[in-house]
Amino acid sequence: MIIKDKKSSKYRVAILLATRGREGSLFRSLMSLINRCSDLSTVEFLLAFDNDDDIGLKQWEEVVQPMFEEKEINYKMVKFNRLGYKRLNDYYNTLAKFADSDWHIFWNDDALMESQGWDKDIYSHTGQFKLLAFHTHRLHPYSIFPIMPREWFDLMGHLSRHSLSDAWISQLAYMLNILERIPVYVTHDRHDLTGNNEDQTYKDREILEGNPNNPLDFHHPRYVKQRILDVKTIAEWLKEQGNDTSFPENVLAGKQDPWLKLQENDINGQMKVWRATIPD
Repeated sequence: MIIKDKKSSKYRVAILLATRGREGSLFRSLMSLINRCSDLSTVEFLLAFDNDDDIGLKQWEEVVQPMFEEKEINYKMVKFNRLGYKRLNDYYNTLAKFADSDWHIFWNDDALMESQGWDKDIYSHTGQFKLLAFHTHRLHPYSIFPIMPREWFDLMGHLSRHSLSDAWISQLAYMLNILERIPVYVTHDRHDLTGNNEDQTYKDREILEGNPNNPLDFHHPRYVKQRILDVKTIAEWLKEQGNDTSFPENVLAGKQDPWLKLQENDINGQMKVWRATIPD
């Protein structure tokens, strides 16, 4: 999908990162991006911390900020009254307001960049409206650390309406038929995947998925309807840009299986159980 009316941005890539209670893993995550970036002058880092996060703020003041200053890295830091994991998307939606880049990346403080020159692979797609996806754990069919053009936020005023942002954004992309995986590899160093980082931040996560009767659940009808609204908004704009939107139009009309491409990408069958719960 081509963006005809592309806005100019100051930077090429924005790293959006909400963090809490992390020391070593946060620093390792940031350094993996910095050391493997081809041109740091084109990247901006936007970090979110809770006001009551003594561990994280100390790490910021004593380690991260001085390192950013020394390396002349573009950055912004935003403090929040604690929202918690159930409102994780609100941290990122707020950070996106401060970004001035062609691409926004949802990043985690337990993610490690493995590919050299990762930024080149992203900005080579500039001018295209796609959801780009890294290669991550177990070849998951979602874009676990979503990479979106800035127009995604400019168009809707948010990146995701739910804390399960990778699922939200990826499902929209599959319904729009705009997901593309790029040859960039990331390790998600999460405890249940690698055995690392079993700290309080990990233990305090509240995953709102699996109980559609809960109004806060990812699969509650209210959120399903909101995802459809987001798809309509993006599809209409893409059509105005002169793109072929027959796939999402057929999805919305009930003539196209919205999860066709997801199923094709689900090489290890990680989404089979979820997909079986979706009514025809």
